[in-house]
Amino acid sequence: MDMESASSVVLQALTQATSQDTALLKPAEEQLRQWETQPGFYSVLLNIFNNHMLDVNVRWLAVLYFKNGIDRYWRRVAPNALSEDEKTSLRAGLITNFNEPVNQIATQIAVLIAKVARLDCPRQWPELIPILLESVKGQDGLQQHRALLTFYHVTKTLASKRLAQDKRLFQDLASGIYSFACSLWSHHTDCFLQQVLAVDQAHALSSLERTLLSLKVLRKLTVHGFQEPQQNMEVMLLDFLEVHPCAFIPLIQRSLEFAVSYVFTAAGEGLVFERFTVQCMNLIKTIVKNEAYKPCKNIEDSKPESLEAHKIKTAFFTHPTLTEIGRRLVSHYFLLTKEELAMWEEDPEGFAVEETGGDSWKYSLRPCTEVLFLDIFHNYSQTLTPVLLEMVLNLQGPSNVEDPVQLLMKDAVYNAVGLAAYELFDNIDFDQWFNNQLLGELQVSHHRYKLIRRRVIWLIGQWISVKFKSELRPLLYEVILNLMQDPDLVTCQFLFLNVSSPVDDFEFRTEQFLPYLESIFSLLFQLLQQVTECDTKMQVLHVISCVIERVNIQIRPYVGCLVQYLPLLWKQSEEHNMLRCAILTTLVHLVQGLGAESKNLYLFLLPVIQLSTDVSQPPHVYLLEDGLELWLVTLENSPAITPELLRIFQNMSALLEMSSENLRTCFQIVNAYIYLSATDFLQNYAEGLCRCFCNLLKDITNEGQVQVLKVVEVALKVSPVLGAHMFQPLLPSVFRGIVDGERYPVVMSTYLGIMGRVLLQNASFFSSLLTQMASEYNQEIGQLLGGVIEMWVDRMDNITQPERRKLSSLALLSLLPSDNSVVQEKFCGIINICVEALHDVMTEDSDTGTLKDCMLMSHFEEPKLTDDEEPPTEQDKRKKLLALEDPVHSVSLQQYVYEKLKAQQALMGDQGFGALMETVDTEIVRQLQEFLQGL
Repeated sequence: MDMESASSVVLQALTQATSQDTALLKPAEEQLRQWETQPGFYSVLLNIFNNHMLDVNVRWLAVLYFKNGIDRYWRRVAPNALSEDEKTSLRAGLITNFNEPVNQIATQIAVLIAKVARLDCPRQWPELIPILLESVKGQDGLQQHRALLTFYHVTKTLASKRLAQDKRLFQDLASGIYSFACSLWSHHTDCFLQQVLAVDQAHALSSLERTLLSLKVLRKLTVHGFQEPQQNMEVMLLDFLEVHPCAFIPLIQRSLEFAVSYVFTAAGEGLVFERFTVQCMNLIKTIVKNEAYKPCKNIEDSKPESLEAHKIKTAFFTHPTLTEIGRRLVSHYFLLTKEELAMWEEDPEGFAVEETGGDSWKYSLRPCTEVLFLDIFHNYSQTLTPVLLEMVLNLQGPSNVEDPVQLLMKDAVYNAVGLAAYELFDNIDFDQWFNNQLLGELQVSHHRYKLIRRRVIWLIGQWISVKFKSELRPLLYEVILNLMQDPDLVTCQFLFLNVSSPVDDFEFRTEQFLPYLESIFSLLFQLLQQVTECDTKMQVLHVISCVIERVNIQIRPYVGCLVQYLPLLWKQSEEHNMLRCAILTTLVHLVQGLGAESKNLYLFLLPVIQLSTDVSQPPHVYLLEDGLELWLVTLENSPAITPELLRIFQNMSALLEMSSENLRTCFQIVNAYIYLSATDFLQNYAEGLCRCFCNLLKDITNEGQVQVLKVVEVALKVSPVLGAHMFQPLLPSVFRGIVDGERYPVVMSTYLGIMGRVLLQNASFFSSLLTQMASEYNQEIGQLLGGVIEMWVDRMDNITQPERRKLSSLALLSLLPSDNSVVQEKFCGIINICVEALHDVMTEDSDTGTLKDCMLMSHFEEPKLTDDEEPPTEQDKRKKLLALEDPVHSVSLQQYVYEKLKAQQALMGDQGFGALMETVDTEIVRQLQEFLQGL
């Protein structure tokens, strides 16, 4: 791309791409996308975002395109990779000056420099760090800040690299610049303090920002830049508690004294702010639960460092200290604040989302206090249990609705009892407490008592899988049903979070829940429609999924409205992939509950599967795993193939090429198609599938190899002739594996299963394959066959599944009767295998007292199910019907052995057959005769 002519057209395209007019926006975006791989494009972008005279939005967009280009084209092995010459020029241009006036653009430039540094520093970019250090020393305020900002992002990125060689390079860097980083932080801190004393607010804020950036650099260097930090007192910082716990031991005592005094004594009242409190609590928590600070069960096995740390902790956490911490956590930090109560009233949904904010405990005070409480209670339960039980005892009976302090305290104490449910198992008779206290509190209808109603239902949800009699479940379901019909939506918003608990635990009984199913499911559906936040919709969908999963086919009369609503919700959630994941999970359970009736959902279901599993569509990053599961259960419950369902398989080729963690599910989907409609499927896709499998087998684990081979095995089982024809290119490698004596037992077992199918059910194909392989091995056909039989007999112990063992016996017996000298030479081995298999499959008939083949199936019966058993899927039924035609389940091994031996005897005559039988061990012959008695 010619720089002079390119700059103006790229600038014009970027300008149009910032337009709100889609007629200008879309063509400009397409043009920029096409230029991404053109030489010189990123040099033009660099010139544009470095030109401070241009529009800020245009420069911002230029930075973003440049940053994205680094991700896609900077690596040497990337398709359309940037040339080394252009990269050299770009690296120089990025650090020519640090004078970007716009903060947001400066941050983006710092990030993109860090991205390049991750790939190129120090080898291809040795000058980066020296230039940054020089610029940080400069007197110009803007240049100093921008260089420091870049220095931080570069340090952060290099510290995150995890390969051993990269870690050593970062340690070398850290040792070289650590003293400078310390002095830099100290300098900016001194400046800040001097400016505060001089009431120079403008300069103080600027210095504070530099102090923070310097400290962040120092933190990364300190934590990740030293292999043995305890040997260097200059690098001792608090972050070492998590990364280098042994180095932190000298600081445990002072850290605990500092944190506890400010957070759990009067010394800190009115002085501390929330973020400081959170950090103090995280510090205490990490010390309390750190495994390096706990002695082994056998004290003699403990490290000296662990014993020292444990001694310090034991001396600090005395009974009075723990009691005060426990009381303050519950009675102070667990109390809902005025702001939280106001938010609950004004935006109950938003409050529910805030309260269940997942991984936010590091940054938010309430979750942080709950995690600290759990860790301290777990480690010091003997001390803290009496404290909490006393607080419960003091709050017995209904609380005064006119006393908000008492209501808030009860809410806090119940919260603590719920969090510590597992620790309090032996100390609280929860069934009695439920009947005598909690049930009554749920029936207090006063508006102000909603705080306690909400907490009690949450508390029951915490305890139900810990200690709750199943006989009380119906009473609980009635309570939940009444509460869900409460006109006070504020209460109702929180109930769905807890309904799943009694439905989702291991003691659930379907028959107890069924009388309430219609009403609860209807109210859940109403709630799903009423809520507006994505997170709350996701949680309602989770409860709905739990209900459907538990009651299975019993849900069918009640899902009509949900089935009609989900397509609308899917459309509305186009920009919310996590909500779509929840919808996919709900659809999985819905399809399982509907069974064959799920075909009525195909108009909505199949496009959803198509989108979720198409790797060319961006949403697949979020939806793929759940989409594959939905695809699989749809096939398993499909009564018949449809053209649309068959067409979706076009997505599979790219999925198999990805070789991701979802590969096992992909193979299950392939098998499901074969069971559903082998002829249609194999005729359309077997050729491409076979090519893909051949490529996979070149570079795949033994477990992955087995999964590939099982697909071939299933195809041969369902359609022996078509399966062998369609997967013909794979069968020579199976044959080779047997002849060469594959070492991995599970792979060898699968090889023998495949070859057993071919030999038993497609003898002509086996014959042609044997001829082909004899030519390849440059052996006589008979000689090669003898080697195969010998290896088969020798490796029979690799086969552990009784079905495959019987299959091998049937397959080798199918070679009889034979006048082939090779087969007769291996007769002894064949009989040995057959007797082993007869021991596997022959059992005594309880009615007749005679021996029978336990694998025989004569007809298909719908199983009689209890309420808690899942009904068979359509695929289960297909497998049962297939088994009726499978020789393994339709041919008596006892009868087959008898007939084959009789035929061999007829072929050879009594004398010749007698001589053949003499090659078999006499004990084996005796066992064989016992099995064949009465025939």
